[in-house]
Amino acid sequence: MKDTLQIKMDEFLPLRDVVFNTLRQAILTGELKPGERLMEIHLAERLGVSRTPIREAIRKLELEGLVTMIPRRGAEVAQITEKSMSDVLEVRRALDALCVELACDRITEEELARLEQACSDFEAAVKTRDNKVIAQADVKLHDIIVQATGNSRLIQLVNNLSEQMYRYRFEYIKDSSRHENLVEEHRIIYESILKKDKETASRAAETHIDNQKKAIIQQIRLEKEKHNRFV
Repeated sequence: MKDTLQIKMDEFLPLRDVVFNTLRQAILTGELKPGERLMEIHLAERLGVSRTPIREAIRKLELEGLVTMIPRRGAEVAQITEKSMSDVLEVRRALDALCVELACDRITEEELARLEQACSDFEAAVKTRDNKVIAQADVKLHDIIVQATGNSRLIQLVNNLSEQMYRYRFEYIKDSSRHENLVEEHRIIYESILKKDKETASRAAETHIDNQKKAIIQQIRLEKEKHNRFV
């Protein structure tokens, strides 16, 4: 199988940051899977770098909660557990409900037009069946709503959760049977904001997160069952 983990050099960033961004993106998109060991020598060979930037990147990823240090095993990609996922989505659910309520009052005509286009772009992305493209379109859509709140503190809080949220969002998006539901949920949220219907918008935002949570819990439990069968 072709090794897809490749470093993308950036003349404006130090090598250690490039390596960190490469590994983080691989974890967030599931290219480096939960529980996978991160061996410095192996990763250095794959990326064509020395072990030093790999070691520094792993240390930073541990601080972000994306890597776990296991005694006598070393570093491995942090597992997606029900508890960690629930903690993140619980906070994001409340923030998203607040965001759509504020957007009902504060969104501009230009932002509304961009949000409508983002809904169409997401629908087009779903048809590509490329999970990265779908995830990016999903992030773009939600970012428009968050920015429309005009609340810098709220925007900062959401951004602080965005990296962890991306990991769970990607797990959800991998299940193509959910795509049509996502399209419909986005449309309901957009139309509610357009009508300045705070109650419907808030409820739709909460349902959007609740459905993700249910689906990811199913996936976590299924993976656990598979693991237990082979242990």
